[in-house]
Amino acid sequence: MPIKESAKKYMRVTERKTEKNRKIKGSFRSAIKLTKEFLAKNDIEKSQEYLKKSIKAIDKATQKKVLHKNTAARMKSRLNKTVKTAALKK
Repeated sequence: MPIKESAKKYMRVTERKTEKNRKIKGSFRSAIKLTKEFLAKNDIEKSQEYLKKSIKAIDKATQKKVLHKNTAARMKSRLNKTVKTAALKK
C-alpha cells in the first residue's frame, strides 16, 4: 500500500481509468464476438450488420486511446476480410 497521499490518489485514479477502459474493451470485444458467431452460423446479413457495429466500437476505443490506431486498423481489416470471404463463398 502506498504511504504518500499523492500515491494513494494515483491508485484511485488508476482504478477509475481501468474500470472505464474495461467497459470500452468489453463493448468492442463483444461486438467482434457476435460478428464471428453469426459467421459461424452462416448468417451473412447479421454478421455484416454486426461488422458495422464492431467497427464503430473499435473506432470509439481508438478515439478514447484504449486501442492504438494501428491495432484498430488491423482488427478492422481482419474482421472485414473474414466477413467478405464468407459473403463471397455463399
